[in-house]
Amino acid sequence: MAATHGKIILFMFLAAFMLFNTQNAFVSCALTSELQNKIAKINEEGPYLGLIIPNSFELNPLLQNPGYTPSDSIIDFAGRRFRFGSIGEKPVILVMTGLSVINAAITTQLLLSFFKVDGVVHYGIAGNANPSLHIGDVAIPHYWAHLALWSWQRYGQDADDTLPLEINGDYTRDVGFLKFSDFTSNISAADSVTVDNHLNNLWYQPEEIFPVDGIPEQRQHALWVPVDSKYYRIAKKLEQMKLEACIDSDTCLTTTPKVVLVERGTSAGFYLDNAAYRTFIFNKFNVSPVDMESASVALICLQQRIPFIAIRALSDLAGGGTAESNEADTFSPLAATNSVAVVIEFVKLLSNHTK
Repeated sequence: MAATHGKIILFMFLAAFMLFNTQNAFVSCALTSELQNKIAKINEEGPYLGLIIPNSFELNPLLQNPGYTPSDSIIDFAGRRFRFGSIGEKPVILVMTGLSVINAAITTQLLLSFFKVDGVVHYGIAGNANPSLHIGDVAIPHYWAHLALWSWQRYGQDADDTLPLEINGDYTRDVGFLKFSDFTSNISAADSVTVDNHLNNLWYQPEEIFPVDGIPEQRQHALWVPVDSKYYRIAKKLEQMKLEACIDSDTCLTTTPKVVLVERGTSAGFYLDNAAYRTFIFNKFNVSPVDMESASVALICLQQRIPFIAIRALSDLAGGGTAESNEADTFSPLAATNSVAVVIEFVKLLSNHTK
């Protein structure tokens, strides 16, 4: 009898323990009433311009810039920290995404879902695929694309063969492809005609999108996402900005950095440090900055119908330097400083433009 009674008590204790932990797990993941009230109160001071930043070494120069005035308000939730302040007369929200496309998309959606935001500026450093640009330059593309959604074609098929699910509209051959055998090295001219590669072809694909003003579950497609036209016109006024050219008295760039409006930028979930691929995407797509986040931010803003622009300072040559060079380690701090300087001036111009 005592043993049975003990088992009942143990069962009740375990049930209560599991219920308590389940409730606490739910609360920790939910938006509490206290947090909801805090968000609602701070939204009353909006609308804000959202500044979306990949990493801390790109965030810190902004926090230390005298052009940014922080407020006392900070909201932490969903693993992100949302900082509030102003640049000029424009209220801003700062949030760091973390590395690469998934973090950037999640953070952008959180920002736009919970806060009163009337525009987004994304900034940071990037690799450079454009041989006419230089480290330290700040590139502002008109269009962004995510170029790492592929249909990888099986060996034995070629450009004339239909892709799997192409007939359903899931995949397309309209964008073009990369042929691995075109990059084979150490072969004679005679052999180059018949050279082959089992990796075959990668076909670039547009993204599926579901805009807020569209029909739920009815997909649309987007590849080259334009930045906001008004933002782009304002950015043109920054082309004569003076930018930093030296890290210290001993380490300076050999060219004078400049702000350049360019046609296209691209993002993908990998760090590009390969000269052959750099040359390929420049020749095929006319891209200048290459990074890991901007296209994600662009695609979320496109679907949420929020004005957007991305500003990227060039920190390295994306593999275009010598085998011994390591430009990013040397010039990333300078590039981050230049990107922040341009963002500060852009926001001030935007604030004046909307008065």
